[in-house]
Amino acid sequence: MIRSLLSFRTLATVAAVAVTFLCADVASAADGQSLIDLTSAFSVGLVVIGAAYGISKLASAAYEGMSRQPEVSGSIQTAMIIAAALIEGFTFYALFICSQKP
Repeated sequence: MIRSLLSFRTLATVAAVAVTFLCADVASAADGQSLIDLTSAFSVGLVVIGAAYGISKLASAAYEGMSRQPEVSGSIQTAMIIAAALIEGFTFYALFICSQKP
């Protein structure tokens, strides 16, 4: 676990995010507000990444369950579709909330 957290790809991603935050903080207007508002962009990105991860875990578990017990594949598929619809519904709601301007 620790080795995967300290990989080059992870450290490069953290460095890119840190540089982005530093540049957004440096490019601030005279009244203290940032010229670059990254709040909604990052929140939308996190929502999409979370939804994609959730649906991928759901699908992989469902396909593994179907391969282990093919006789109950219909009920597993129905449960998977319902769960995926709930995840997508929550994702659309979260994207709507993230896109609202304060």
